[in-house]
Amino acid sequence: MLEIKDLRFTVQKDGQDFHILKKINLSFEDNKFYVITGPNGGGKSTLAKIIMGIEQPSSGQIILNGEDITEKDITERAKMGIGYAFQTPPRFKGVKVQDLLEISANKTINPCEILHDVGLCAQDYLEREIDGSLSGGELKRIEIATIIARDLKVAVFDEPEAGIDLWSFQKLSETFKKLHEKYKTTIIIISHQERIINLSEEVIVIAEGNIKEITTKEEILKDFEKQSPGFGCDFNENCEKGTV
Repeated sequence: MLEIKDLRFTVQKDGQDFHILKKINLSFEDNKFYVITGPNGGGKSTLAKIIMGIEQPSSGQIILNGEDITEKDITERAKMGIGYAFQTPPRFKGVKVQDLLEISANKTINPCEILHDVGLCAQDYLEREIDGSLSGGELKRIEIATIIARDLKVAVFDEPEAGIDLWSFQKLSETFKKLHEKYKTTIIIISHQERIINLSEEVIVIAEGNIKEITTKEEILKDFEKQSPGFGCDFNENCEKGTV
């Protein structure tokens, strides 16, 4: 279990304190699928980076399976089984997909099976370089493959739908579903999208640095439809510009 206790994150700008996160308390159970959603600028991505150790909280605790990891850096947390996927995955010119999977795993793996699990044909991808020839959707699925290869306890994805087309997004959603069904990993996804929210077992709404609600996917999608048409619209023609 991953626990967040009394977590705060404050930054200073022009001599003023800005409270990005305000006393966040959360518990993430093992092998459960969570989506964190809410308005832009509410603190969602900051929380994701703090869980990974990219940012350090101003106060509070992060506890993994009973051990306080608040002071541990990103490398130490990675070794403990926490992984983070960026909105825009990095490209590695000169590094082949198979090499990246083996480096990520640091153990014996079946790269063909892992690529199959993320919807990619091993024959077409194992020898490809992770460079500009890959689309955004392909990069996202290869990044998920590296997470599968590591057999993580907790995997955090920050708006994985950003910058990809509808077809890639549909395949990405299928990949997350398979990841949750097959692997014993706690999945935490920052997202506004209905298709991803529909995969969740619990939805956490963060706004203005606070937890506004912890609810079900059915309730949150019903609320979104009432309060803000187009929010969580999942790439359909009625989406307002800038919502996806």
